[in-house]
Parts: sequence; structure tokens; C-alpha cells
Amino acid sequence: MQALGSKITEQDDLGAEDETLLTKNSPVPIFVEKWPKDIKAFYMKRDPEDEGLVLGSDLIATESHGEIIGGSQREDDYEILKQRIVDEKLPLKEFEWYLDLRKFGSVPHSGFGYGLERLVGWISGIHHIRETVPFPRMINRLKP
Repeated sequence: MQALGSKITEQDDLGAEDETLLTKNSPVPIFVEKWPKDIKAFYMKRDPEDEGLVLGSDLIATESHGEIIGGSQREDDYEILKQRIVDEKLPLKEFEWYLDLRKFGSVPHSGFGYGLERLVGWISGIHHIRETVPFPRMINRLKP
């Protein structure tokens, strides 16, 4: 990335400018995989080949539309998940419901999220998110 002009380091997350640089010469979206664990959520499963990484990926769209999908394998081990909550100094009480999902066993599973407005913008060629949001906040409208 530095060769393309970015000031990003190994422990940084991609910013909008980085995403644009990454896809600048690509005719198709690209996946970025296996992020550093320190910049991702506690619930992401670690890579068994490199504990410093998570099993996650983001789909970066072309034409400066940025990340449109982000996903990861989730940690399914109750004790590991509980320890991560403690390590991150998160309120354990607030996460009991989440831990209960794995208390009596779990299966390997993944999850993802997508930015609907970004996806619509990319597909339709609209570059300003205001034009893809159902109820944009504007100077004359703060509520839908």
C-alpha cells in the first residue's frame, strides 16, 4: 500500500483513501483477508496458522465505493470468548446473552454485514451516499 502512496501501517485498518488506492487499477472488486486481530472485534476467530490474524474478510468495491461487505468466522469456544471480553475490559454482564449462545456448545459459523447504501451506490453508479439513503439528513430535514 505504501508503494501506492498510502501512509498505512501493518496494524492500521483501511481508510477510505486506502480502499480507493487498493482498487484503483482493478476492474473488479477485491477481497482483503486475514486482518490483524488488534484492529478487529473480539468475537472474530483467530487464524490457527497465525494467532495475530483473524479469519475475516472485506469486499472492497471499485470506483471509490469502498468496503461494501465485511465478514468473519466467529469464535465458537465459550472460554476463549469470555476471556476476550475480560481482556478487552468490556462489561461481562452486558455480554452474558452472547456468551449463553455458546455456553452449551456451538458449531463453527460465520457472519457478515453489508452497507446497503454503498452497495446500491456502487451498482447504480451513484457516488454520493446521500442519494442512496432512504431518509438522508439534510439542512431542511433531520428526521424522516
